[in-house]
Amino acid sequence: MPDDPQKRDNNPALERPVPDPGTRAQISPVRLDDIYRYRYHHGANLGGIFVLEKWLFSRMFDESARGGSELDAVQASLANRGLPATIEKWEKHWAGALTDKDVSFLTYDARCTTIRLPIGYFTLGPQYCVNTPFDGEPAQVYRNAWSSVLETCVKLGSAGIGVLIDMHALPGGANMDSHSGTSSSIAGLWGNAHNLNLAKQSLLFVVHEIAAGKIDNCVGLELCNEAAWEAKGMYDFYNDLVREISAIDSSIPVYISDAWKLDTAVKWAAKQNSISTSNNLVVVDTHKYYTFDEKHRSKSPQEIIQLLPDALGAAISAKGNVHAQGAAPVFIGEWSCVLDGRTWSRVAEGQKDALTQQFGLNQCEQWYANSCGHAFWTYKMQWMPGGGWGFKAQTQTGSVRAPGYMSIPFGNVEKHIMDVNSQCDGLKDQAVKSHSGYWDKKSPGKRFEHWRHEAGWEDGWADAVSFFNFRAANRLGKAGTDRIGCLDGWIRKRMRELGQTGPLGWEYEHGFRDGVSKAETLLLDPLIEKSISVNDF
Repeated sequence: MPDDPQKRDNNPALERPVPDPGTRAQISPVRLDDIYRYRYHHGANLGGIFVLEKWLFSRMFDESARGGSELDAVQASLANRGLPATIEKWEKHWAGALTDKDVSFLTYDARCTTIRLPIGYFTLGPQYCVNTPFDGEPAQVYRNAWSSVLETCVKLGSAGIGVLIDMHALPGGANMDSHSGTSSSIAGLWGNAHNLNLAKQSLLFVVHEIAAGKIDNCVGLELCNEAAWEAKGMYDFYNDLVREISAIDSSIPVYISDAWKLDTAVKWAAKQNSISTSNNLVVVDTHKYYTFDEKHRSKSPQEIIQLLPDALGAAISAKGNVHAQGAAPVFIGEWSCVLDGRTWSRVAEGQKDALTQQFGLNQCEQWYANSCGHAFWTYKMQWMPGGGWGFKAQTQTGSVRAPGYMSIPFGNVEKHIMDVNSQCDGLKDQAVKSHSGYWDKKSPGKRFEHWRHEAGWEDGWADAVSFFNFRAANRLGKAGTDRIGCLDGWIRKRMRELGQTGPLGWEYEHGFRDGVSKAETLLLDPLIEKSISVNDF
């Protein structure tokens, strides 16, 4: 059993009489934005569209381009064909980001719930390019870029797919790579007052747009992509923004880059997400690749697969006790099925397909068990379907697979819920009896408020059923159900909403977790055979 209440402040003066079930605080109904933000995310990036990368879309780069960044591409195009033709070329690229066939694939074949959408500060228009490398003629190319972003979000929302807006390219660059918008090879954001202020203003513009309802299917806002290792002042930057965003709309989840140090980021997020804080939920974005580092290139595919259970150790140790530790949800914002040639040289060519599938499914399994979701890198490229980097290719080969519950026909949902709900009262009575008996025996004479556990159990069960039923009841998309993926973040939200934050709030949390677990076991377990699985290997 977690948490010994004898280690907690259990002041009898803070205890309350058992409330009448009809008068105790009631949870608010699960809403559409709750589904988009707190369900388990099975998704992909839409990289290379609003922040160009030459290896994904070389056709956007003239031969005279000096490098592989967005700025290199736009400067070469302006020099070679002028402003009107460049605007036309860029706007055509944005408009073609998602065709109807793409949306159909994401919806019906991939069962995608979420798209991580990289953008740049320049995407917001000329006013955000002043005193930056994009100032002047390049800035004019982006006059309609933000409108294209909104149109892309609307198209995804029509299919029930949420969008995580990822500020991939910040002024000066959060890292030294060309996907920060330029080929400067410096991380010029950190320690530069002008760049930091422009970055903040750019992000707050997006917050105001979300708060105004312009992205109904918004999953959250990512403040920074792949921040440089030990970036100077990064957490001060995050702190300031979380405070200012909370003053505008505290409901929007804020995603942060872990700067390649997941354990540090998780600890920081847990403090931000304590039950005593009212700011936006902070979610840690971590990226997992096994092809760039020498420590991985020197291993065989099988040896790399054996590393995966430890990939999210920091996330695992941080979850499961919101009352005492806060919430620290982790999202795998980028990953792939790519391994280095040296890794593949250690096995026979005929083993590659099966090992790629095993590698992909093992990653899916780890993300499903230990995170709030993932976004594969990437969906769209000039050379579709993309090989080991392609969400489409890896979905088609079965190396990336959505949980089975995401494919349930709407017509099957209502009857299944009725069958499950018929067992609710009996399971609740057993759980309440077990909880009360355990703690009363463990700490005889100690004052508890076991009604909190019962209330939590009822709320947890109800929320699990609501998430499972929401798509069908509201015709969100064409099929499928959902589960609470960001469970610790959701529990924090409910505990704060209901005032379950005092010394005995742990009883509510225990009950809530058990109610969710019992409901999901009955709702989802019959579907496991269709879910992510590595049992065939």
